[in-house]
Amino acid sequence: MTIQVGDRLPEAKLQRIRDGVEVVDTPTLFEGKRVVLFAVPGAFTPTCSERHLPGFVEHFDEFRDKGVEVLCMSVNDPFVMKAWGESQHVPDGLMMLADGNGDFSRALGLEMDASGYGMGKRSKRFSLYAEDGVVKQLNVEAPGEFRVSSAEHILSQLP
Repeated sequence: MTIQVGDRLPEAKLQRIRDGVEVVDTPTLFEGKRVVLFAVPGAFTPTCSERHLPGFVEHFDEFRDKGVEVLCMSVNDPFVMKAWGESQHVPDGLMMLADGNGDFSRALGLEMDASGYGMGKRSKRFSLYAEDGVVKQLNVEAPGEFRVSSAEHILSQLP
């Protein structure tokens, strides 16, 4: 079942690179915080690299001015996420998170099968806003679209 507004985010473990590979759980990422999480089907893919991540990089300071942390997630490994972040000049503080096995995407009910494109199981393209681990806004894209999960759209939804 797909997560809904008002639901608490499920517990899962994600990875990131700091001083080596670091495992971080979702309660650590979300509890007691205001957070925007956006997910992409794949690092280095065209829409993700040309439009989705760049919008969050461009508007990063606006999120920070509102006291909102920004997290980017993809079903890739943490080394790919680190390299993608570097190639996109992601600012310090915009966390690049790997959901390597898709466990969190699946727990959210936002997994998709991209096997037809040779990509296996991936995350749907989405953005969400959570306060203290509870979803307040959720924007899930229709297949092949990029509209409602943009930085500009979720910025317009923030209190």
